[in-house]
Amino acid sequence: MNLDFDVDPLFSWYVVLLAFSGIALLVIGAVNVGGLKAGWRVLNVLVGLGFAGYAYYLAFVFEGGTYAIFFKAFILPVLLIINAVKAAVTRSQAPAAPAAPPYQPNAQYPPQGAPYPQGGQYPPQGGQYPQPSPYQAAPAAPYQAAAPAAPYQPPAPPQS
Repeated sequence: MNLDFDVDPLFSWYVVLLAFSGIALLVIGAVNVGGLKAGWRVLNVLVGLGFAGYAYYLAFVFEGGTYAIFFKAFILPVLLIINAVKAAVTRSQAPAAPAAPPYQPNAQYPPQGAPYPQGGQYPPQGGQYPQPSPYQAAPAAPYQAAAPAAPYQPPAPPQS
């Protein structure tokens, strides 16, 4: 292992910060801690893999020579972590969506005896207004006395 805080503390702390940033971004992206959208989660995972991979390389594979220290690179993980915290706070402050009424397959819309809504309003999702059957007779007009029926007369026999 290449970490030795007595010999080269700057290098050792750089590797520790790389590893910490990488792991933090991997956790934020993989677990969806803050309710991030898919694109932000993918970016967190990719940057986290890059940071953790470089930390692993420097800590275990690197055998000396020259290496690059990019302190400006730590701005990106800080911004991504701030974005995740901001998304979590926004998500927690958002009003909860109203719960949908339970599904009732045999419910009548509108309820029995209630008038139909005015102005083209429709019933809630899944509801239907009762429709008259096309096979039912039309409603009768108010009662009127019917004319007396003619008595039955058999048809006339055919003439030859």
